[in-house]
Amino acid sequence: MSISLKQIKYFVSTAECGQISQAAIELSISQSAVTTAIKDLERIIGVSLFNRSQQGMELTTAGRQFLFHAYEILEKVSEATNLNILTDDLEGSLSVAATYTVIGYFLPSHLNKIRRAFPRLAVQLFEHNRETIEEGLLSNRYDIAVLLTANTMNPAIVTETLMSSSRRLWVSTKHPLLERESVSLKEISKEPYIMLTVDEAAHTSLKYWSTTAYQPSVTLRTSSVEAVRSLVANDQGIAILSDMVHRPWSLEGKKIETIVPSDHIPPMDVGLAWRKGVQFTPAMEAFRSYFRNAYHIPGSR
Repeated sequence: MSISLKQIKYFVSTAECGQISQAAIELSISQSAVTTAIKDLERIIGVSLFNRSQQGMELTTAGRQFLFHAYEILEKVSEATNLNILTDDLEGSLSVAATYTVIGYFLPSHLNKIRRAFPRLAVQLFEHNRETIEEGLLSNRYDIAVLLTANTMNPAIVTETLMSSSRRLWVSTKHPLLERESVSLKEISKEPYIMLTVDEAAHTSLKYWSTTAYQPSVTLRTSSVEAVRSLVANDQGIAILSDMVHRPWSLEGKKIETIVPSDHIPPMDVGLAWRKGVQFTPAMEAFRSYFRNAYHIPGSR
C-alpha cells in the first residue's frame, strides 16, 4: 500500500491542530476519516506518529521527522500544480522585513525556493522588531513583511496568517510533570519558568496567563531560544514555546520533551503583512502567491 496525498494532508492538519476533532473541522470531514487516515499512514510507515492522550495528539520523534517531509511533499505538489505562478519571467527587487523568530525558524527554506522560482528577483531581507517593521511598511521603506501576525494590531496594516504553530510545554526528560496524565497552568505555575522575551514572547505569554488565576514563576528572562533550550534540557526550568522553534535536543545533546497543557494555549501565527491600500507590484504579488500556494491559502487579491 502506498501513501496518499490525502493521508499526508490529514496528518499535517492533525499535527498543527493537536486534536483530531479540530483537524476534522478545518478539513470539513468526519473525525473517523482523519483517524483512519492516520492509522493507515502509521501502518504503512511502520512507526507511531502521535502519542494519544485525553489532551490531544502529540507528535512523537518520528512524527516530527515525518512532519518535515510532509511539508516538503505538499510544497512540491503545490509548486508542480501552479507552474503558471512560479515562473522565472519576473525580475526586479523586493524589500522584505521580518522578525527574529521568523528569520531564524521560518524563512530560510522558503527564501531558497523563492530564489529558485524567481532567479531574477532580488530579495532584500531586513530583520527588525514588530514596531520598526510596521513603521517601515507605513513609510514604504519595506514592500512586505513576514512576522507573527497576532502581535500586529495597527489598523493601517493588513495581515494574512499562513500557518499556526501549536505552543507546548517544554520539560527535561526526567521532569515529574511527564508522569501526570494532565498538566494545567496551575501545575505549571509551581515550577521554575524560563521566559523567552524575543518577538514579544513574554507579552504574548502573559496574555493567556492573565485569563487564569495563576502566573508563571519566572526565574529568568532571556531573548535566546537556545538558552531556553539548554536550561530546560538541563532541568533548570520549564517553558511554553511553539512547535516551530522546538528542537528535541539541546546544544549539549540533551533531550527535550513536550507536553500538551490541558488549558487552552493559543498557537503562534506566522504570516504576511503589508500597508493597507498599497498597490501590489508584480514582485509583491509573486511573493504572496508563493506563500499562499505553499500553505494552501485560498483567494487572490
